[in-house]
Amino acid sequence: MYVVLGANGRAGGETAHALIELDKPVRVVLRRPEQAEKWTKLGVNVAIGSIEDVPSLAAALRGAAGAFLLSPPPVSGDPYRRADELGSALAEAVREARLPKVVALSSVGAQHETGTGVIATLRSLEKHLEGAAPSTTFLRPGYFVETWGEVAPAVIAEGVLPSFLEPSKKIPMVSTVDVGRTVARLLSDDFSGKRIVELRGPQDWSANDVAAAFSRVLGRPVETAFVPPEARAAILAQEGVPPEVADALLGMYDGIARGRVEYEGGTEQRRGSVALADAIERMVRSMGEDAGGMAA
Repeated sequence: MYVVLGANGRAGGETAHALIELDKPVRVVLRRPEQAEKWTKLGVNVAIGSIEDVPSLAAALRGAAGAFLLSPPPVSGDPYRRADELGSALAEAVREARLPKVVALSSVGAQHETGTGVIATLRSLEKHLEGAAPSTTFLRPGYFVETWGEVAPAVIAEGVLPSFLEPSKKIPMVSTVDVGRTVARLLSDDFSGKRIVELRGPQDWSANDVAAAFSRVLGRPVETAFVPPEARAAILAQEGVPPEVADALLGMYDGIARGRVEYEGGTEQRRGSVALADAIERMVRSMGEDAGGMAA
């Protein structure tokens, strides 16, 4: 049995589905019972618990062959203090459950203590989990292609891709489909000790490449609109992002611009297989299905 946290999110959901495709027994940990139905229909075991509740999480992990662990992205409060609390709770639950194997979601750039904004919260997660289980793998993927889904409505409606990334700068990106598939393989590996696996897509991409992929999928022109640093805080505030969280997010984009969010090197390197246009097409199709379901 493999346990998956964050199954209703991007990386966790893809991991659960990848394990199911490999015919592995899966248990997902959900916060609320009403979230369980779609998973039980797939034959997945469901445990109710949360990262904050060490006893319930340890109970969900107990008896498992391994688990995919992650720290949820910050939504309020001090992201760094919150990450420290969650990392400590996760490590305690792993030890209490005597979990033999962990694959933890980290990020490219997590080798740095500072200068990477919100990515530093994942550095904290790595430090807490190191040594908590006999086998611990930290997966450090690039920028999720699916993150562009947050601005996809503007792309579809206006033909404009807003970007905090310099339009022509190519950075490591990867689809969460590849993340899930990689996690499933790593959980199946016979490995002991600590390792770091860095994951990127088939090639590095820029915001301009993302705009071109949207253009191809939509069948009409899409232009990149670079948002300068001085305008970003106001945009996040307008979207309701709390100041402390906004500062952490903007710190990440500043770190990307300054070359801090790069691969460490000297670690295990892997590449996914999902092409950028395929990931964008899947995203757009999913948005259309969601809209159709709501309309019905």
